[in-house]
Amino acid sequence: MTAVELIEKKRDGGTLSDEEIRWLIRAYTADEVADYQMAAMLMAIFHHGLSVEELAVWAEAMLHSGDTLDFSDITAPKVDKHSTGGVGDKVSIALAPMVAACGVAVPMMSGRGLGHTGGTLDKLEAIPGFRTQVDPSEFHHLLKTIGMVMGGQTETLVPADRRLYALRDVTGTVPSIPLISSSIMSKKLAEDIDALVLDVKVGRGAFMKQEDQARILAETMVGIGSHHDTEVVALLTAMDEPLGTAVGNANETAECIELLKGDAPPDITEITFRLAEEMLVLGGVADSLEDARMQLEATITDGTALEKLEQVIVAQDGDPAVLEDYSLLPQPPQFVELEAPREGWVTMCDARRIGVAGVQLGGGRLRKEDEVDPAVGIWVFAKEGEQVEQGEPLARVGWRHGDRLGAAMEILEDAWAIGDEAPEPKPLIMGKVR
Repeated sequence: MTAVELIEKKRDGGTLSDEEIRWLIRAYTADEVADYQMAAMLMAIFHHGLSVEELAVWAEAMLHSGDTLDFSDITAPKVDKHSTGGVGDKVSIALAPMVAACGVAVPMMSGRGLGHTGGTLDKLEAIPGFRTQVDPSEFHHLLKTIGMVMGGQTETLVPADRRLYALRDVTGTVPSIPLISSSIMSKKLAEDIDALVLDVKVGRGAFMKQEDQARILAETMVGIGSHHDTEVVALLTAMDEPLGTAVGNANETAECIELLKGDAPPDITEITFRLAEEMLVLGGVADSLEDARMQLEATITDGTALEKLEQVIVAQDGDPAVLEDYSLLPQPPQFVELEAPREGWVTMCDARRIGVAGVQLGGGRLRKEDEVDPAVGIWVFAKEGEQVEQGEPLARVGWRHGDRLGAAMEILEDAWAIGDEAPEPKPLIMGKVR
């Protein structure tokens, strides 16, 4: 059995056997299959997909490519949340403390930026000193004592996905239903959770552009969870325009803190609450979504959610002073504004273009080895349905390098469309799969 033989088989539309899939994942994890060979396999899967049987084995092989966690001694219900990736999607940083403050343990294992979408780990690392690498024993301790932890994959926890995730990011193979679903579910099932809530993004800024695609992805992940006796609920949510007003790393982190203080844009606030409500119901600490909403609102009013985030920041070596002083977060040295070319109504605020521009600025990775600049970012001032005057700023861009700014501004100039009439409002939540 060789990597080349398997690449050729999948390239030609063949079906990989259980043994071949297990060998490939094991060999890649052990460095016996090179990155360039696995990149070729990912592209073949991107074009030909995986059958239901192949996907089940692929996800299983990834899940068992390293260690798994055991939280059986933690009595609180364990529920996690995961997003398929969006622009301005900083939900996890505010959601986890809210849910944990209601008595549900949240073992949040997050990822880095993927393509034009941001990553929770990159945002958390904008907090001075914050450590996202948490070994399994500390992960267990934090979950048991604080009720939540926010970290990344270790070298030994689902290592196959950690490597494939980085490879997909820079090889144009991200928007693939089998690759997305196996990546998410292998990580989440390794956490020994009782239930999972998925935020499956739909629209211009999502990897799934059409609702039918997103629904298939959601059903695929719900099916994988069912196969492993884990209840999964997925919400299909809109991603035509960025969530909130901040797109970047440090600025998105600040917006999350504002959400926990009750002062964030309505779209990011509503999506966060809706996903959190599902988590409380699945965890059995709320009888209904309405009951869950009341509990969650109380954590904002009494400050317990913000206190929970502070505990996590301290435990993971970050500076809690950022909760009151956002200037301690990395700041871009220079700013420029993008102005409206005419008066009218904003009919498009393209999440994908804004996300790509953010990557060009340095807020994401163009190559696997690139470092992320947490300071740069985009502040969106005008979104769909809002009226603007000629010369009014559509966005503020925080930048560091002039050569990167030019490319980013060229992309941003095409991110907004302005018309003579206000567009019809669109729903934030488009459906639910369970």
